[in-house]
Amino acid sequence: MSKQTRIGKTDLYVNPLGLGTNAVGGHNLFPNLDEEAGRELVQSGLENGINFLDTAFIYGPKRSEEIIGEIVKESGNRSEIVIATKAAHKFVGKEIVLDNSPAFLQQAVEESLQRLQTDYIDLFYIHFPDEDTPKDEAVGALKQLKDEGKIRAIGVSNFSFEQLKEANKDGYVDVFQGEYNLLSRGAEEELFPYTMEHHISFVPFYPLASGLLTGKYNENSELSEKNRKRPQFHGEVFQQNLEKIEKVRKIAIAKGAEVAHVVLAWYLTRDAIDVIIPGAKRADQVLHNLKTLDIQLTAEEIQVIDQIFQK
Repeated sequence: MSKQTRIGKTDLYVNPLGLGTNAVGGHNLFPNLDEEAGRELVQSGLENGINFLDTAFIYGPKRSEEIIGEIVKESGNRSEIVIATKAAHKFVGKEIVLDNSPAFLQQAVEESLQRLQTDYIDLFYIHFPDEDTPKDEAVGALKQLKDEGKIRAIGVSNFSFEQLKEANKDGYVDVFQGEYNLLSRGAEEELFPYTMEHHISFVPFYPLASGLLTGKYNENSELSEKNRKRPQFHGEVFQQNLEKIEKVRKIAIAKGAEVAHVVLAWYLTRDAIDVIIPGAKRADQVLHNLKTLDIQLTAEEIQVIDQIFQK
């Protein structure tokens, strides 16, 4: 087992490399998903030292939680596995609305517990902010569930800086999940200083910038329709990004590693970040990501990478 890291001020200790599972049962997010491949990638992660799984109600919807619940139950190892899940999406007829009301969150936790086949959820996030609920009230409902032992830690995701401050009015927020990667470093300005001051752990999503930071693209690459819409893949910006990534590739080659490993290892040198949760669609990708933990970056390399991707 690799070294365990503590998530912020919680009593959750995890391998610093977790697993994002939106491609496990996330049929609404990825066409033609193979559930068996999803099962294999989670099992493979658990067998190789990953013990932090990140899921959500909306992955599926519901199906990702169900599959993870089955796998964790079969493993007979619940106490060793840290499960994070999220809720905010509510189906009203065919519409999806966001709801952070205490009543909704209490019900969402109960339903997640059933799908996950467990008595407690290690980390429960409000997945997206709604427009109406005062954020400290929403978090207050989760604090009550924490006091009841149904959840162990409280998270918020996709909140603005102002919403995070309101949510944390009483100091109950343990984890903030938001967008952060080397091409999108806005979180460093306000969010990192605030989360560090309040011992809130920052969990970045899109750590590999939709695959761009894996180093697998060049100017001739076929882009998916989704990626064609993303600004980091456009014209001159795309060209500049590729040039930056080539500089990281030199560091990676010198270490006998790949660009993705170096990028992920760099995030773990940030004081605000305790754990990263790259996703995967296949078991071999999970094992590939685990190589990140073998990378030791020198102070000079950390600084060089920082400068390559300066705003």
